[in-house]
Amino acid sequence: MEDLLTPILCHILLCVLLYVLLTVVRSPTVWGFGFKIGYLNAFQNIQPKVSANLSNQFEWPMLFYVVCVILITSGSTITNTQLYLAWLFVMGRYLHSFVQIFTSSIRLRGIVFTVNFVAVIAMWGVLFIESSGT
Repeated sequence: MEDLLTPILCHILLCVLLYVLLTVVRSPTVWGFGFKIGYLNAFQNIQPKVSANLSNQFEWPMLFYVVCVILITSGSTITNTQLYLAWLFVMGRYLHSFVQIFTSSIRLRGIVFTVNFVAVIAMWGVLFIESSGT
């Protein structure tokens, strides 16, 4: 169980980091600095990307959390395959966040999202296969 909690906590840490980043990039608008003396807020282009990425953390990752809760509460042994897939998902979420926020590459973002998507689908598949075999 503890092994699976670590990737979950790492994803929660990503969400916290995104909230901090969103606060930082919104602060010039909220507090009014960055617009004085004729120059624009340096973060105005990144703020919508951070906001969108933060919203993304509460969409597909919910299926990751559900499968993790089922695995933890089922009392069965969590396999190395499940742990590998959980870590693949979380590392992919970090990479997806970086790509979405700091690049304009839709193709790369799609590839990274696909890795995240497949990791969670595979976690569900392994869960169903292992639970039907017992």
